[in-house]
Amino acid sequence: MEIKELNNLLGNVDLYLLDQILKGRFDKSMKILDAGSGEGRNCIYFLQQGYQIFGADANGSAIQMARIIAQTIKPDYDLYRFQDCHIEDMPFHSEAFDAILSSAVLHFAQSETHFFQMLDEMMRVLKPRGTFFMRMCTDAGNILENSPHLGEGVYLLPDGSERFVLTENLEKNMLNRYGLEYLESPKSVLVHGQRSMGVFVFRKR
Repeated sequence: MEIKELNNLLGNVDLYLLDQILKGRFDKSMKILDAGSGEGRNCIYFLQQGYQIFGADANGSAIQMARIIAQTIKPDYDLYRFQDCHIEDMPFHSEAFDAILSSAVLHFAQSETHFFQMLDEMMRVLKPRGTFFMRMCTDAGNILENSPHLGEGVYLLPDGSERFVLTENLEKNMLNRYGLEYLESPKSVLVHGQRSMGVFVFRKR
């Protein structure tokens, strides 16, 4: 397959999500929600291949673009599968989804309370035994040693960004609060001296 064809198929997909796709983590019988989908960069492969992909984002312009992309790929696609809403208040039924994707979203939480509000809602709409893919800033590699704490779990990282950071204690709290178990060992990718991005794949018990 030529690079152009590959780009058309995958779009600007998160490489760590692509890793899960290649591992066969998802199938077409599953209803999949991209919580914090933006313009739908992580939805393009699923749209191209006929998966049941949904999206939610508080940026109305981004959701409008995601709808346009979905309709371009598949003209009869139900555009209301992409919803303009806050992640902590989504208009989906409880236990509606077999898998939830949260890629570079939760580190925009404004506080620990806000972080758990978003997670509470994602876990509400995720089925028991469902898959939760999460990528966000972590404290791996002692990155917080050079990151002033701005309050409420938000830090000024060495790369100049302000991010809510998942600490080891918060991760343990998540596991207990939602009955999560690891589907594979979590990992963090260190951008030396700048930030740490963690990749987690959970199953909801």
